[in-house]
Amino acid sequence: MTRASLNKQPHEVASMFDDVAERYDLTNDVLSLGQDRRWRKEVAKAVEARPAQKVLDLAAGTATSSLPFARTGAYVVPCDFSLGMLQVGKRKHTWLPFTAGDATRLPFKDDTFDAVSISFGLRNVQDTDAALREMHRVTRPGGRVVICEFSHPTWAPFRTVYTEYLMRALPPVARKVSSNPDAYVYLAESIRAWPDQPALAEKLRKAGWSKVAWRNLTGGVVTLHRGFKEA
Repeated sequence: MTRASLNKQPHEVASMFDDVAERYDLTNDVLSLGQDRRWRKEVAKAVEARPAQKVLDLAAGTATSSLPFARTGAYVVPCDFSLGMLQVGKRKHTWLPFTAGDATRLPFKDDTFDAVSISFGLRNVQDTDAALREMHRVTRPGGRVVICEFSHPTWAPFRTVYTEYLMRALPPVARKVSSNPDAYVYLAESIRAWPDQPALAEKLRKAGWSKVAWRNLTGGVVTLHRGFKEA
């Protein structure tokens, strides 16, 4: 298995990410033209982690996204269902409590975390609605969710150029830097098929989140969604 299909069978997606784990961070940096670093900084600001808080970082991969939370003094749990990703991350960051888990059936008790974050991983989950409900369940009352995900550029001419980049330029670039370039064809397709900003916001509301809002980054290439669990 070199790439997943858009029906997102969990074992296929996990296997695909196992294959790209070794060079995943490097590939993302190249394909995003370095923008992924800025996006992750914006996620950290939105989560607002503080000392002694508990933060769940879903689809954490090698824990690149978890480190900003850890630096604040928060207790962060990097969670992913790709064992290959977790193994690479554990070699780099031995002190972090890496946890294997499926976003649709999280291995945590109710009301555990002050914040739950997921960056560039929600669109790879088989059942988005179930994952949003699970995030709500494990978040304490008054806590928040922050979702960073590829989305739909708001300016039509730029949206056309971006779509062309995804489907034509991204796979050749991935072939040069990724350990499994075919996987990035799936990733490009999954970005195109993902709901737009208002549609994802509505999914958050239906899952129980309140005060749902979003903010576009890089013209809507990426969007930060946020919601709160009512106290």
